[in-house]
Amino acid sequence: MADLEVFAIRGLPEITPGDDLGNLLCAAIEKSTTRPKPGDILLVTQKIISKAEGQIVRLSEVEPSPFAYNLARHLKKDPRQIEVVLREARRIVRMDKGILITETHHGFVCANSGVDKSNVQSDCVTLLPKNPDLSAKQLRDRLRSVFGVDVAVIITDSWGRPWRNGIVNFAIGSAGINPLVNYVGQKDPFGYVLNVTAMAITDELAPLLEIVGGKLGRVPAALVRGCQYEQSEGGSTALLRAPEADLFR
Repeated sequence: MADLEVFAIRGLPEITPGDDLGNLLCAAIEKSTTRPKPGDILLVTQKIISKAEGQIVRLSEVEPSPFAYNLARHLKKDPRQIEVVLREARRIVRMDKGILITETHHGFVCANSGVDKSNVQSDCVTLLPKNPDLSAKQLRDRLRSVFGVDVAVIITDSWGRPWRNGIVNFAIGSAGINPLVNYVGQKDPFGYVLNVTAMAITDELAPLLEIVGGKLGRVPAALVRGCQYEQSEGGSTALLRAPEADLFR
């Protein structure tokens, strides 16, 4: 693989529901230091996707259920936010020490169903996009129509990890890139045949957005250049492990 280059995309306005995010991103890219080239990868933070798609809930309009009130007392959280978390959850995985781990309707296992109060007005929370892979595909199609090149798109979100401190960006949606690089059947430098190795390349690329922009840098997108990958019309659902293969369920 050649050296990687990462170009921060700055200058986007505050995103509000109904904004044409594709046009806004293309305009910001046109004002940046580079233009998309074939094989580039666009990284986009989930937050601006959710805002543009109207995935915002005003807490003053939420009526918590009795179950949400009970959980909120146990977790010492706002019962309205707990109600939103429950609505976005397929199941509760674990709750303790003020933290609620859930499995979302997408199949993601994360804190609070991805419901987030940061970077949004005080009485609101944002939800994850309803279909992150579709959101990525729509952005990919827009970039192709504007710039005339094929690029891959990865939508990122920052989550905690079991057994390790700190948060890391993960890929929750993608288009135009196979999220897994399969090394099964290939030999390592010592001749050992790999039996199970598959690299989650979209998860490995996602943190580059956080690195180039920082948590507070207002850099919601970046272009990655120089990464070799397999094009694919599939999405990030390939990263979700089937329940029967998951040792932790």
